Amino acid sequence: MIDIERLATWMDDRGLGVREPVESAFVSGGTQNEIYEIRRGDVHAALRIPPPSAPETRDAGILREWRIIDALDGTDVPHTAAIAACEDPSVLGRTFYLMGYVDGWSPMNTDGWPPPFDTDLEARKGLAFELIDGISLLSKVDWEAKGLSDLGHPEGFHERQVDRWTAFLERIKGRELPGFDEASAWLRAHRPLDFIPGLMHGDYQFANVMYRHGAPARMAAIVDWEMGTVGDPKLDLAWVVNGWPEGPDDTSGITYVDMTGMPSRSAVLDRYAEVSGRQVDDIDYYCVLARWKLAVVLEQGYQRAGDNAVLQTYGPVVLDLMQGAADLAESTDYGK
Repeated sequence: MIDIERLATWMDDRGLGVREPVESAFVSGGTQNEIYEIRRGDVHAALRIPPPSAPETRDAGILREWRIIDALDGTDVPHTAAIAACEDPSVLGRTFYLMGYVDGWSPMNTDGWPPPFDTDLEARKGLAFELIDGISLLSKVDWEAKGLSDLGHPEGFHERQVDRWTAFLERIKGRELPGFDEASAWLRAHRPLDFIPGLMHGDYQFANVMYRHGAPARMAAIVDWEMGTVGDPKLDLAWVVNGWPEGPDDTSGITYVDMTGMPSRSAVLDRYAEVSGRQVDDIDYYCVLARWKLAVVLEQGYQRAGDNAVLQTYGPVVLDLMQGAADLAESTDYGK
């Protein structure tokens, strides 16, 4: 739990509900972050903070998230309001920030789609287009004007991907990953048609957005910016469409939400191109890279699993992703 008295003093110093009682409630949390709902006077906020057991690097990660949220102020990107951040560990023990509390719902916290999206398939399509619009608008943010030039290293972004993540895999390697060599060779031999650096989320999917209540579908905020950076925004698009059904009869791909009635993969790609102004003819390159990279990242969790049953489930997922990257690389016409 957080120290309410210390938090109140800190909020007083920033004119946030001065001398009003502070009410807090735990919302969610894990090994990396905890979220608390905070009410004080007219302030309704969410406090995001690493737990005491989180590695020290999470404090820098929290400030990274804060910088992105703060930079989104004044843009069309759906986001939580940036209220205040604290780097002083004497307040709550770790770096934290306050953001506006979102009045909405997450696809991860509902038992199926909530009304009317549970039965109205036309309205449900709007959820998909709002999802795509979120990263389309994000890709258009002037990250340099927003003071985020040092957030990432876009120069040589694609040239260093294979070397960087291959070295990472070598450090944690505990088994062979079939398809790794084939997919790696393909990625070394190919590049996207163009590269326009931009702000990217890094883990974009239904799990990391919130919607406003009721129809029509309206995104309330993109959340969970741990992986946010300046890089290639079309990787965000690849995270989405890698598991997107090709059409109404395709039952493969995304399984944690009901995809019945969703627009086709081609419709989603067209929407991104329309709103972002970016071409998507090279999407297969990004899908190979996304599968390959995610397999390497999840392999770390699997190698560290021990008795953790959740992390152990990554084992077969990693193998499927890596083989999927190799299969797509072999089958695509891109670059031939």
